[in-house]
Amino acid sequence: MQKNQQKSAKIPFLFFILVLGFIVFIAALFYWAQIDRRLPRLYKKEINSALRGSIISKEGYSIASSKKLYKAVVDTRNINPNKKELFIKLYSLYSGESPKNIRRSINSYFGTVVLSYKIDAISAQYLRELSKKLYRLGVFISYEDKKRGITFIHGLDIVESGEYRIYNYKDTLTPVVGYIRKYEKNRITKVYGVKGLEKKYNDILNPVQDGIIKGNKDVLGNIILNGYSTITTRIDGSSLHLNISLKFQKIVENILDNAKDELKAKEVIACVMESKSGKILLLASSNRYNPSHIKKNQYKNLNVDAIEFSYEPGSVMKPFIFSLLLEENKVNPYDLVRIYGGKFKIGNKTIRDSHKFDWLSAEDVIVHSSNVGISQLAQKLNYVDYYNGLKKFGFSKHSGIDLPYEHTGIIPRIYKLKSEIYKAVTAYGYGIRVNFIQLLKAYNIFNNNGKMVVPKIVEYYQDAFGKKHFVTSKSYKQVIPVAVAKRMQKILIKTVEKGTGEATKIQGLIIGGKTGTAHIAKNGKYTNLYNSSFFGFADDKNHFFTIGVLVRKPTKKYYYYASLTAVPIFKKIVEEMVEEGYLSPSN
Repeated sequence: MQKNQQKSAKIPFLFFILVLGFIVFIAALFYWAQIDRRLPRLYKKEINSALRGSIISKEGYSIASSKKLYKAVVDTRNINPNKKELFIKLYSLYSGESPKNIRRSINSYFGTVVLSYKIDAISAQYLRELSKKLYRLGVFISYEDKKRGITFIHGLDIVESGEYRIYNYKDTLTPVVGYIRKYEKNRITKVYGVKGLEKKYNDILNPVQDGIIKGNKDVLGNIILNGYSTITTRIDGSSLHLNISLKFQKIVENILDNAKDELKAKEVIACVMESKSGKILLLASSNRYNPSHIKKNQYKNLNVDAIEFSYEPGSVMKPFIFSLLLEENKVNPYDLVRIYGGKFKIGNKTIRDSHKFDWLSAEDVIVHSSNVGISQLAQKLNYVDYYNGLKKFGFSKHSGIDLPYEHTGIIPRIYKLKSEIYKAVTAYGYGIRVNFIQLLKAYNIFNNNGKMVVPKIVEYYQDAFGKKHFVTSKSYKQVIPVAVAKRMQKILIKTVEKGTGEATKIQGLIIGGKTGTAHIAKNGKYTNLYNSSFFGFADDKNHFFTIGVLVRKPTKKYYYYASLTAVPIFKKIVEEMVEEGYLSPSN
Protein backbone atom coordinates (compact mmCIF):
# COMPACT_ATOMS: atom_id res chain seq x y z
CA MET A 1 0.00 0.00 0.00
CA GLN A 2 2.82 2.35 0.90
CA LYS A 3 4.60 1.59 -2.40
CA ASN A 4 1.41 2.34 -4.35
CA GLN A 5 1.06 5.67 -2.58
CA GLN A 6 4.66 6.55 -3.46
CA LYS A 7 4.03 5.68 -7.13
CA SER A 8 0.88 7.80 -7.12
CA ALA A 9 2.85 10.75 -5.74
CA LYS A 10 5.47 10.46 -8.52
CA ILE A 11 2.93 10.61 -11.34
CA PRO A 12 1.97 14.31 -10.83
CA PHE A 13 5.66 15.16 -10.49
CA LEU A 14 6.50 13.43 -13.77
CA PHE A 15 3.54 15.08 -15.44
CA PHE A 16 4.74 18.43 -14.17
CA ILE A 17 8.23 17.76 -15.55
CA LEU A 18 6.78 16.78 -18.95
CA VAL A 19 4.59 19.90 -19.12
CA LEU A 20 7.50 22.13 -18.11
CA GLY A 21 9.74 20.53 -20.75
CA PHE A 22 7.06 21.00 -23.37
CA ILE A 23 6.66 24.69 -22.39
CA VAL A 24 10.45 25.21 -22.59
CA PHE A 25 10.50 23.50 -25.99
CA ILE A 26 7.71 25.70 -27.33
CA ALA A 27 9.39 28.82 -25.88
CA ALA A 28 12.68 27.86 -27.51
CA LEU A 29 10.97 27.38 -30.86
CA PHE A 30 9.28 30.73 -30.52
CA TYR A 31 12.56 32.40 -29.51
CA TRP A 32 14.55 31.04 -32.44
CA ALA A 33 11.76 31.86 -34.80
CA GLN A 34 11.76 35.49 -33.67
CA ILE A 35 15.45 36.38 -33.40
CA ASP A 36 17.80 37.10 -36.31
CA ARG A 37 20.10 34.06 -36.40
CA ARG A 38 22.12 35.66 -39.20
CA LEU A 39 21.62 32.70 -41.48
CA PRO A 40 22.94 33.12 -45.00
CA ARG A 41 20.30 34.65 -47.21
CA LEU A 42 18.97 32.41 -49.93
CA TYR A 43 17.28 35.34 -51.66
CA LYS A 44 19.08 38.13 -53.55
CA LYS A 45 18.22 41.45 -55.17
CA GLU A 46 20.36 43.22 -57.77
CA ILE A 47 19.77 46.84 -58.77
CA ASN A 48 20.76 48.13 -62.21
CA SER A 49 20.62 51.90 -61.68
CA ALA A 50 19.10 53.95 -64.50
CA LEU A 51 21.17 56.80 -65.94
CA ARG A 52 20.56 60.49 -66.61
CA GLY A 53 19.82 61.36 -70.24
CA SER A 54 22.36 62.93 -72.61
CA ILE A 55 22.50 66.40 -74.17
CA ILE A 56 23.08 66.06 -77.91
CA SER A 57 24.00 68.65 -80.56
CA LYS A 58 22.23 69.19 -83.88
CA GLU A 59 24.73 66.90 -85.63
CA GLY A 60 24.29 64.15 -83.05
CA TYR A 61 27.40 64.74 -80.94
CA SER A 62 27.04 63.96 -77.24
CA ILE A 63 27.86 67.15 -75.33
CA ALA A 64 26.91 65.75 -71.92
CA SER A 65 26.33 62.12 -70.99
CA SER A 66 26.43 59.81 -67.99
CA LYS A 67 28.21 56.56 -67.31
CA LYS A 68 28.16 54.14 -64.42
CA LEU A 69 30.99 53.68 -62.00
CA TYR A 70 31.62 50.53 -60.01
CA LYS A 71 33.73 49.45 -57.05
CA ALA A 72 35.44 46.13 -56.34
CA VAL A 73 34.77 44.66 -52.88
CA VAL A 74 36.34 41.54 -51.40
CA ASP A 75 35.99 39.82 -48.03
CA THR A 76 39.56 39.04 -47.01
CA ARG A 77 38.31 36.29 -44.68
CA ASN A 78 37.37 34.26 -47.74
CA ILE A 79 40.75 34.51 -49.49
CA ASN A 80 42.70 31.23 -49.33
CA PRO A 81 45.99 32.16 -47.57
CA ASN A 82 47.85 29.76 -49.85
CA LYS A 83 46.53 31.53 -52.95
CA LYS A 84 46.65 35.15 -51.81
CA GLU A 85 49.51 36.02 -54.20
CA LEU A 86 47.61 34.44 -57.08
CA PHE A 87 44.64 36.68 -56.26
CA ILE A 88 46.88 39.76 -56.12
CA LYS A 89 48.52 39.02 -59.48
CA LEU A 90 45.29 38.26 -61.31
CA TYR A 91 43.40 41.22 -59.85
CA SER A 92 46.28 43.52 -60.73
CA LEU A 93 46.30 42.20 -64.30
CA TYR A 94 42.53 42.75 -64.78
CA SER A 95 42.17 46.05 -62.92
CA GLY A 96 45.43 47.83 -63.68
CA GLU A 97 45.99 48.47 -59.96
CA SER A 98 49.51 48.00 -58.65
CA PRO A 99 50.16 44.71 -56.76
CA LYS A 100 51.66 46.74 -53.92
CA ASN A 101 48.43 48.69 -53.36
CA ILE A 102 46.29 45.55 -53.57
CA ARG A 103 48.48 43.72 -51.08
CA ARG A 104 48.35 46.66 -48.69
CA SER A 105 44.52 46.82 -48.94
CA ILE A 106 43.84 43.14 -48.25
CA ASN A 107 46.38 43.02 -45.42
CA SER A 108 44.98 46.15 -43.77
CA TYR A 109 41.70 44.66 -42.56
CA PHE A 110 40.28 41.22 -41.79
CA GLY A 111 36.88 41.59 -43.36
CA THR A 112 35.23 43.52 -46.21
CA VAL A 113 37.66 45.75 -48.14
CA VAL A 114 37.13 48.04 -51.16
CA LEU A 115 39.97 47.42 -53.63
CA SER A 116 39.06 49.90 -56.40
CA TYR A 117 36.71 52.86 -56.92
CA LYS A 118 35.55 54.47 -60.18
CA ILE A 119 35.69 51.34 -62.31
CA ASP A 120 34.07 51.80 -65.73
CA ALA A 121 31.47 49.42 -67.18
CA ILE A 122 33.88 47.48 -69.41
CA SER A 123 36.41 46.93 -66.63
CA ALA A 124 33.56 45.92 -64.31
CA GLN A 125 32.51 43.19 -66.75
CA TYR A 126 36.07 41.86 -66.97
CA LEU A 127 36.34 41.80 -63.17
CA ARG A 128 33.07 39.89 -62.89
CA GLU A 129 34.51 37.27 -65.21
CA LEU A 130 37.64 37.20 -63.05
CA SER A 131 35.51 36.60 -59.97
CA LYS A 132 34.06 33.42 -61.52
CA LYS A 133 37.53 32.19 -62.45
CA LEU A 134 38.82 32.79 -58.94
CA TYR A 135 36.04 30.60 -57.54
CA ARG A 136 36.99 27.82 -59.95
CA LEU A 137 40.67 28.16 -59.03
CA GLY A 138 39.86 27.73 -55.35
CA VAL A 139 41.08 31.19 -54.42
CA PHE A 140 38.01 31.71 -52.22
CA ILE A 141 37.21 29.41 -49.33
CA SER A 142 34.39 29.37 -46.82
CA TYR A 143 34.79 31.09 -43.48
CA GLU A 144 33.09 30.13 -40.22
CA ASP A 145 32.00 33.01 -38.05
CA LYS A 146 31.93 31.39 -34.61
CA LYS A 147 30.39 34.40 -32.90
CA ARG A 148 27.38 34.34 -35.20
CA GLY A 149 27.46 30.63 -35.77
CA ILE A 150 27.39 30.82 -39.57
CA THR A 151 29.62 29.84 -42.46
CA PHE A 152 29.79 31.95 -45.62
CA ILE A 153 31.74 32.57 -48.81
CA HIS A 154 31.61 36.02 -50.43
CA GLY A 155 34.61 36.37 -52.69
CA LEU A 156 35.01 39.30 -55.11
CA ASP A 157 31.94 41.49 -55.75
CA ILE A 158 31.65 44.24 -58.37
CA VAL A 159 28.94 46.66 -57.29
CA GLU A 160 27.68 50.03 -58.52
CA SER A 161 29.17 53.03 -56.77
CA GLY A 162 27.49 55.82 -58.67
CA GLU A 163 26.92 57.90 -61.79
CA TYR A 164 29.55 60.08 -63.44
CA ARG A 165 28.62 62.99 -65.74
CA ILE A 166 30.90 63.45 -68.74
CA TYR A 167 31.26 66.70 -70.71
CA ASN A 168 33.00 65.50 -73.84
CA TYR A 169 33.84 68.94 -75.27
CA LYS A 170 34.92 70.58 -72.01
CA ASP A 171 33.88 74.27 -72.01
CA THR A 172 32.04 74.26 -75.37
CA LEU A 173 28.45 75.57 -75.10
CA THR A 174 28.85 76.59 -71.50
CA PRO A 175 27.33 78.21 -69.57
CA VAL A 176 24.23 77.22 -71.59
CA VAL A 177 24.68 73.49 -70.89
CA GLY A 178 25.10 74.20 -67.17
CA TYR A 179 26.44 71.83 -64.55
CA ILE A 180 25.34 69.26 -61.96
CA ARG A 181 25.79 68.40 -58.31
CA LYS A 182 26.07 64.97 -56.68
CA TYR A 183 24.00 63.39 -53.93
CA GLU A 184 23.79 59.96 -52.30
CA LYS A 185 20.79 57.67 -52.66
CA ASN A 186 20.88 54.12 -51.28
CA ARG A 187 24.71 54.36 -51.20
CA ILE A 188 24.75 55.21 -54.92
CA THR A 189 26.02 58.58 -56.18
CA LYS A 190 23.36 60.36 -58.23
CA VAL A 191 23.37 63.80 -59.91
CA TYR A 192 20.94 66.67 -60.47
CA GLY A 193 21.05 69.83 -62.59
CA VAL A 194 21.98 73.16 -60.99
CA LYS A 195 22.30 75.60 -63.92
CA GLY A 196 21.61 75.87 -67.63
CA LEU A 197 19.88 73.13 -69.60
CA GLU A 198 20.85 70.62 -66.90
CA LYS A 199 18.61 72.55 -64.51
CA LYS A 200 15.80 73.58 -66.89
CA TYR A 201 15.25 70.02 -68.13
CA ASN A 202 16.26 68.25 -64.92
CA ASP A 203 12.99 66.29 -64.61
CA ILE A 204 13.21 65.14 -68.23
CA LEU A 205 16.89 64.19 -68.02
CA ASN A 206 16.46 62.37 -64.71
CA PRO A 207 16.32 58.55 -64.79
CA VAL A 208 12.81 57.14 -64.61
CA GLN A 209 13.18 53.68 -63.09
CA ASP A 210 16.02 51.46 -61.90
CA GLY A 211 16.25 47.92 -63.20
CA ILE A 212 15.75 45.32 -60.44
CA ILE A 213 16.27 41.53 -60.49
CA LYS A 214 15.03 39.48 -57.53
CA GLY A 215 15.32 35.76 -57.00
CA ASN A 216 16.92 32.83 -55.19
CA LYS A 217 20.69 32.58 -55.42
CA ASP A 218 23.01 29.69 -56.07
CA VAL A 219 26.09 28.65 -54.08
CA LEU A 220 28.25 31.26 -55.84
CA GLY A 221 25.80 34.05 -55.07
CA ASN A 222 24.32 34.36 -58.58
CA ILE A 223 20.58 34.92 -58.96
CA ILE A 224 18.75 31.91 -60.37
CA LEU A 225 16.45 33.11 -63.15
CA ASN A 226 13.32 30.99 -63.04
CA GLY A 227 9.60 31.32 -62.53
CA TYR A 228 10.10 32.60 -59.00
CA SER A 229 12.43 35.46 -59.98
CA THR A 230 11.14 38.92 -60.91
CA ILE A 231 12.64 41.50 -63.29
CA THR A 232 11.88 45.24 -63.45
CA THR A 233 13.04 47.03 -66.61
CA ARG A 234 15.58 49.84 -66.33
CA ILE A 235 14.35 53.12 -67.85
CA ASP A 236 16.95 55.85 -68.38
CA GLY A 237 16.22 59.57 -68.56
CA SER A 238 15.32 61.24 -71.86
CA SER A 239 18.00 62.79 -74.06
CA LEU A 240 17.86 66.44 -75.15
CA HIS A 241 18.45 67.16 -78.84
CA LEU A 242 19.45 70.76 -79.48
CA ASN A 243 18.97 73.16 -82.38
CA ILE A 244 22.62 74.15 -81.92
CA SER A 245 25.39 72.82 -84.17
CA LEU A 246 28.50 71.95 -82.18
CA LYS A 247 30.81 72.92 -85.04
CA PHE A 248 29.21 76.35 -85.60
CA GLN A 249 29.12 76.96 -81.85
CA LYS A 250 32.83 76.23 -81.50
CA ILE A 251 33.75 78.45 -84.48
CA VAL A 252 31.89 81.43 -83.02
CA GLU A 253 33.24 80.81 -79.51
CA ASN A 254 36.75 81.19 -80.98
CA ILE A 255 35.68 84.47 -82.63
CA LEU A 256 34.35 85.75 -79.31
CA ASP A 257 37.46 84.66 -77.41
CA ASN A 258 39.69 86.56 -79.82
CA ALA A 259 37.43 89.62 -79.71
CA LYS A 260 37.42 89.65 -75.90
CA ASP A 261 41.23 89.59 -75.82
CA GLU A 262 41.61 92.20 -78.56
CA LEU A 263 39.05 94.61 -77.09
CA LYS A 264 40.05 93.89 -73.49
CA ALA A 265 36.38 93.35 -72.72
CA LYS A 266 34.66 91.81 -69.73
CA GLU A 267 32.56 89.48 -71.92
CA VAL A 268 31.31 89.04 -75.47
CA ILE A 269 27.93 87.40 -76.14
CA ALA A 270 26.42 86.35 -79.47
CA CYS A 271 23.23 84.58 -80.56
CA VAL A 272 21.70 83.46 -83.87
CA MET A 273 17.99 82.64 -84.05
CA GLU A 274 15.95 81.29 -86.93
CA SER A 275 13.47 84.12 -87.45
CA LYS A 276 10.40 82.12 -88.47
CA SER A 277 10.62 79.32 -85.90
CA GLY A 278 12.49 80.80 -82.93
CA LYS A 279 15.09 78.02 -83.00
CA ILE A 280 18.33 79.10 -81.35
CA LEU A 281 21.14 77.97 -83.65
CA LEU A 282 23.90 79.55 -81.57
CA LEU A 283 24.21 81.03 -78.09
CA ALA A 284 27.82 81.71 -77.20
CA SER A 285 29.82 83.57 -74.59
CA SER A 286 33.51 84.28 -74.23
CA ASN A 287 33.17 83.47 -70.50
CA ARG A 288 33.00 79.71 -70.16
CA TYR A 289 34.07 76.85 -67.89
CA ASN A 290 34.53 73.08 -67.93
CA PRO A 291 31.59 71.60 -65.94
CA SER A 292 33.77 68.60 -64.97
CA HIS A 293 36.42 70.80 -63.36
CA ILE A 294 35.00 74.16 -62.26
CA LYS A 295 37.72 76.39 -60.84
CA LYS A 296 37.16 79.02 -58.19
CA ASN A 297 38.13 81.87 -60.53
CA GLN A 298 35.43 80.67 -62.96
CA TYR A 299 32.50 81.07 -60.55
CA LYS A 300 31.63 84.38 -62.22
CA ASN A 301 31.17 82.48 -65.51
CA LEU A 302 28.49 80.10 -64.17
CA ASN A 303 25.59 82.43 -65.01
CA VAL A 304 24.10 82.62 -68.49
CA ASP A 305 24.57 86.37 -68.87
CA ALA A 306 22.46 86.39 -72.04
CA ILE A 307 19.45 86.20 -69.68
CA GLU A 308 20.85 86.75 -66.17
CA PHE A 309 22.54 90.09 -66.85
CA SER A 310 20.35 93.16 -67.46
CA TYR A 311 21.70 96.49 -68.66
CA GLU A 312 20.79 99.82 -70.23
CA PRO A 313 20.84 99.03 -73.95
CA GLY A 314 21.44 102.43 -75.54
CA SER A 315 20.45 103.24 -79.11
CA VAL A 316 19.27 99.74 -80.02
CA MET A 317 16.00 100.82 -78.34
CA LYS A 318 15.27 103.53 -80.94
CA PRO A 319 13.64 101.25 -83.57
CA PHE A 320 10.99 100.10 -81.08
CA ILE A 321 9.90 103.66 -80.28
CA PHE A 322 9.89 104.52 -83.97
CA SER A 323 7.74 101.49 -84.83
CA LEU A 324 5.20 102.54 -82.16
CA LEU A 325 5.03 105.97 -83.78
CA LEU A 326 4.49 104.39 -87.21
CA GLU A 327 1.76 102.14 -85.84
CA GLU A 328 -0.06 105.13 -84.31
CA ASN A 329 0.38 107.16 -87.55
CA LYS A 330 2.19 109.82 -85.57
CA VAL A 331 5.20 110.00 -87.85
CA ASN A 332 5.91 109.76 -91.57
CA PRO A 333 9.34 108.30 -92.42
CA TYR A 334 9.96 111.28 -94.71
CA ASP A 335 9.03 113.98 -92.18
CA LEU A 336 11.87 116.39 -91.47
CA VAL A 337 13.16 116.59 -87.93
CA ARG A 338 15.31 119.46 -86.75
CA ILE A 339 18.49 118.22 -85.02
CA TYR A 340 19.91 121.59 -83.94
CA GLY A 341 23.48 120.67 -84.80
CA GLY A 342 23.39 117.66 -82.48
CA LYS A 343 22.53 119.52 -79.27
CA PHE A 344 19.06 119.92 -77.78
CA LYS A 345 17.72 120.74 -74.33
CA ILE A 346 14.65 119.25 -72.65
CA GLY A 347 13.98 120.81 -69.27
CA ASN A 348 17.32 120.94 -67.51
CA LYS A 349 18.83 118.06 -69.52
CA THR A 350 20.98 118.60 -72.60
CA ILE A 351 20.82 115.80 -75.18
CA ARG A 352 23.74 115.38 -77.57
CA ASP A 353 24.52 113.49 -80.76
CA SER A 354 27.89 112.21 -81.92
CA HIS A 355 27.07 113.54 -85.44
CA LYS A 356 26.16 117.22 -85.92
CA PHE A 357 23.20 117.28 -88.30
CA ASP A 358 20.87 120.23 -88.65
CA TRP A 359 17.99 118.33 -90.25
CA LEU A 360 17.22 114.64 -90.78
CA SER A 361 14.26 112.76 -92.19
CA ALA A 362 12.40 110.82 -89.52
CA GLU A 363 13.72 107.48 -90.75
CA ASP A 364 17.28 108.88 -90.90
CA VAL A 365 16.99 109.60 -87.19
CA ILE A 366 17.27 105.80 -86.88
CA VAL A 367 19.80 105.38 -89.70
CA HIS A 368 22.21 107.91 -88.17
CA SER A 369 21.21 107.13 -84.56
CA SER A 370 20.24 110.65 -83.49
CA ASN A 371 19.44 111.00 -79.79
CA VAL A 372 18.14 114.52 -80.43
CA GLY A 373 15.80 113.33 -83.17
CA ILE A 374 14.30 110.33 -81.34
CA SER A 375 13.88 112.41 -78.14
CA GLN A 376 11.64 114.86 -80.01
CA LEU A 377 9.71 112.15 -81.87
CA ALA A 378 9.08 110.20 -78.65
CA GLN A 379 7.08 113.14 -77.26
CA LYS A 380 4.31 112.35 -79.77
CA LEU A 381 3.44 109.14 -77.91
CA ASN A 382 1.15 109.48 -74.92
CA TYR A 383 2.48 107.84 -71.78
CA VAL A 384 -0.02 104.93 -71.84
CA ASP A 385 0.80 103.95 -75.43
CA TYR A 386 4.50 104.33 -74.67
CA TYR A 387 4.32 102.03 -71.63
CA ASN A 388 2.09 99.43 -73.27
CA GLY A 389 4.27 99.50 -76.37
CA LEU A 390 7.38 98.58 -74.38
CA LYS A 391 5.45 95.78 -72.69
CA LYS A 392 4.12 94.30 -75.92
CA PHE A 393 7.67 94.07 -77.32
CA GLY A 394 8.42 91.84 -74.33
CA PHE A 395 10.45 94.17 -72.12
CA SER A 396 10.18 93.53 -68.37
CA LYS A 397 8.79 90.05 -69.17
CA HIS A 398 10.35 86.60 -69.38
CA SER A 399 11.45 85.82 -72.92
CA GLY A 400 10.33 82.20 -72.63
CA ILE A 401 13.73 80.78 -73.62
CA ASP A 402 14.32 77.32 -72.16
CA LEU A 403 16.88 78.37 -69.55
CA PRO A 404 16.33 79.03 -65.82
CA TYR A 405 16.87 82.12 -63.68
CA GLU A 406 16.08 84.80 -66.27
CA HIS A 407 16.24 88.43 -65.10
CA THR A 408 13.36 90.33 -66.65
CA GLY A 409 14.87 93.80 -66.37
CA ILE A 410 12.77 96.92 -65.73
CA ILE A 411 10.94 99.61 -67.66
CA PRO A 412 9.94 103.01 -66.24
CA ARG A 413 6.70 103.04 -64.29
CA ILE A 414 3.81 104.29 -66.32
CA TYR A 415 3.44 107.60 -64.46
CA LYS A 416 7.12 108.43 -65.09
CA LEU A 417 6.50 108.34 -68.82
CA LYS A 418 4.36 111.45 -68.45
CA SER A 419 7.70 113.27 -68.14
CA GLU A 420 9.29 114.58 -71.35
CA ILE A 421 12.74 113.72 -70.03
CA TYR A 422 11.78 110.09 -69.28
CA LYS A 423 10.21 109.74 -72.72
CA ALA A 424 13.40 111.09 -74.28
CA VAL A 425 16.04 109.09 -72.41
CA THR A 426 14.07 105.83 -72.59
CA ALA A 427 13.79 106.30 -76.37
CA TYR A 428 17.55 106.15 -76.73
CA GLY A 429 18.01 103.35 -74.22
CA TYR A 430 18.58 104.81 -70.76
CA GLY A 431 16.39 104.51 -67.67
CA ILE A 432 15.40 101.02 -68.85
CA ARG A 433 17.10 97.67 -68.27
CA VAL A 434 16.78 94.68 -70.59
CA ASN A 435 18.54 91.39 -71.11
CA PHE A 436 20.24 90.25 -74.29
CA ILE A 437 17.66 87.61 -75.30
CA GLN A 438 14.77 90.04 -74.76
CA LEU A 439 16.38 92.38 -77.30
CA LEU A 440 17.02 89.57 -79.77
CA LYS A 441 13.42 88.37 -79.48
CA ALA A 442 12.12 91.92 -79.99
CA TYR A 443 14.33 92.56 -83.04
CA ASN A 444 13.12 89.30 -84.52
CA ILE A 445 9.66 90.90 -84.86
CA PHE A 446 11.01 93.19 -87.59
CA ASN A 447 12.29 90.18 -89.56
CA ASN A 448 9.14 88.09 -89.10
CA ASN A 449 6.31 90.24 -90.43
CA GLY A 450 5.53 91.74 -87.03
CA LYS A 451 5.10 88.38 -85.27
CA MET A 452 6.76 87.38 -82.01
CA VAL A 453 8.17 83.88 -81.53
CA VAL A 454 9.60 82.28 -78.39
CA PRO A 455 13.30 81.38 -78.62
CA LYS A 456 14.07 77.67 -78.05
CA ILE A 457 17.40 75.89 -77.63
CA VAL A 458 16.04 72.31 -77.45
CA GLU A 459 14.39 70.91 -80.57
CA TYR A 460 13.03 67.74 -78.95
CA TYR A 461 13.73 65.21 -76.23
CA GLN A 462 13.75 61.49 -76.88
CA ASP A 463 12.65 59.05 -74.17
CA ALA A 464 14.12 55.63 -73.40
CA PHE A 465 11.63 53.99 -75.78
CA GLY A 466 12.72 56.15 -78.74
CA LYS A 467 9.68 58.41 -78.84
CA LYS A 468 10.43 62.04 -79.75
CA HIS A 469 8.70 64.89 -77.90
CA PHE A 470 9.14 68.16 -79.78
CA VAL A 471 9.56 71.41 -77.86
CA THR A 472 7.26 73.76 -79.68
CA SER A 473 6.95 77.51 -79.18
CA LYS A 474 3.68 79.05 -78.14
CA SER A 475 1.48 80.29 -80.95
CA TYR A 476 2.90 83.31 -82.77
CA LYS A 477 1.72 86.70 -81.57
CA GLN A 478 1.17 89.64 -83.95
CA VAL A 479 2.88 92.52 -82.14
CA ILE A 480 2.90 95.19 -84.84
CA PRO A 481 1.17 95.31 -88.25
CA VAL A 482 2.95 93.64 -91.15
CA ALA A 483 3.29 96.99 -92.95
CA VAL A 484 5.04 98.54 -89.95
CA ALA A 485 7.41 95.56 -89.62
CA LYS A 486 8.26 95.77 -93.33
CA ARG A 487 8.94 99.48 -93.06
CA MET A 488 11.18 99.00 -90.03
CA GLN A 489 13.01 96.23 -91.86
CA LYS A 490 13.76 98.65 -94.72
CA ILE A 491 14.97 101.32 -92.28
CA LEU A 492 17.30 98.83 -90.59
CA ILE A 493 18.63 97.74 -94.00
CA LYS A 494 19.26 101.39 -94.80
CA THR A 495 21.11 101.70 -91.49
CA VAL A 496 23.52 99.05 -92.75
CA GLU A 497 23.72 100.52 -96.25
CA LYS A 498 24.28 104.15 -95.25
CA GLY A 499 24.37 104.49 -91.49
CA THR A 500 26.05 103.24 -88.31
CA GLY A 501 25.97 99.56 -89.32
CA GLU A 502 27.69 100.04 -92.66
CA ALA A 503 30.59 97.73 -91.80
CA THR A 504 28.28 94.66 -91.75
CA LYS A 505 27.48 94.76 -95.48
CA ILE A 506 28.03 91.50 -97.38
CA GLN A 507 27.34 91.33 -101.11
CA GLY A 508 24.36 89.17 -102.01
CA LEU A 509 22.75 89.12 -98.55
CA ILE A 510 19.98 91.21 -97.02
CA ILE A 511 21.40 92.61 -93.79
CA GLY A 512 19.82 95.13 -91.44
CA GLY A 513 20.39 96.19 -87.88
CA LYS A 514 21.08 98.87 -85.33
CA THR A 515 24.07 99.79 -83.20
CA GLY A 516 23.93 100.69 -79.52
CA THR A 517 26.63 102.21 -77.32
CA ALA A 518 25.59 102.88 -73.74
CA HIS A 519 27.47 104.34 -70.78
CA ILE A 520 27.70 102.07 -67.74
CA ALA A 521 26.39 103.57 -64.49
CA LYS A 522 28.32 103.05 -61.27
CA ASN A 523 27.33 104.38 -57.86
CA GLY A 524 24.55 106.44 -59.45
CA LYS A 525 26.80 108.14 -62.01
CA TYR A 526 27.61 107.35 -65.62
CA THR A 527 31.25 106.42 -66.23
CA ASN A 528 33.44 106.36 -69.31
CA LEU A 529 32.88 102.61 -69.60
CA TYR A 530 30.42 101.21 -72.14
CA ASN A 531 28.35 98.27 -73.28
CA SER A 532 28.19 98.16 -77.07
CA SER A 533 25.89 96.03 -79.19
CA PHE A 534 24.52 95.34 -82.64
CA PHE A 535 21.16 93.64 -83.20
CA GLY A 536 19.73 92.87 -86.60
CA PHE A 537 19.16 90.20 -89.22
CA ALA A 538 20.83 88.46 -92.14
CA ASP A 539 18.66 86.90 -94.86
CA ASP A 540 18.93 85.33 -98.28
CA LYS A 541 16.03 84.41 -100.56
CA ASN A 542 15.01 81.39 -98.48
CA HIS A 543 16.55 81.76 -95.03
CA PHE A 544 15.95 84.35 -92.32
CA PHE A 545 18.05 84.81 -89.20
CA THR A 546 18.04 87.30 -86.34
CA ILE A 547 21.47 87.94 -84.82
CA GLY A 548 22.69 89.82 -81.78
CA VAL A 549 26.15 90.72 -80.44
CA LEU A 550 26.93 92.36 -77.09
CA VAL A 551 30.39 93.51 -76.01
CA ARG A 552 30.48 94.22 -72.29
CA LYS A 553 32.87 96.88 -71.07
CA PRO A 554 35.50 96.98 -73.86
CA THR A 555 38.51 98.89 -72.51
CA LYS A 556 40.78 99.03 -75.56
CA LYS A 557 41.55 102.69 -76.16
CA TYR A 558 39.06 104.40 -78.52
CA TYR A 559 37.30 101.05 -79.15
CA TYR A 560 34.03 101.49 -77.30
CA TYR A 561 31.66 102.43 -80.13
CA ALA A 562 29.52 99.54 -81.37
CA SER A 563 30.69 100.23 -84.93
CA LEU A 564 34.23 99.27 -83.84
CA THR A 565 33.35 96.41 -81.48
CA ALA A 566 30.02 94.60 -82.00
CA VAL A 567 29.64 95.32 -85.73
CA PRO A 568 32.86 93.55 -86.88
CA ILE A 569 31.93 90.49 -84.75
CA PHE A 570 28.45 90.45 -86.29
CA LYS A 571 29.98 90.46 -89.75
CA LYS A 572 32.36 87.60 -88.93
CA ILE A 573 29.46 85.50 -87.66
CA VAL A 574 27.47 86.11 -90.86
CA GLU A 575 30.53 85.18 -92.95
CA GLU A 576 30.78 81.91 -91.03
CA MET A 577 27.08 81.29 -91.62
CA VAL A 578 27.76 81.57 -95.35
CA GLU A 579 30.73 79.21 -94.98
CA GLU A 580 28.65 76.66 -93.05
CA GLY A 581 25.74 76.79 -95.50
CA TYR A 582 23.18 78.62 -93.39
CA LEU A 583 23.09 81.50 -95.90
CA SER A 584 23.60 81.57 -99.67
CA PRO A 585 24.46 85.00 -101.16
CA SER A 586 22.76 85.70 -104.47
CA ASN A 587 24.79 86.37 -107.60
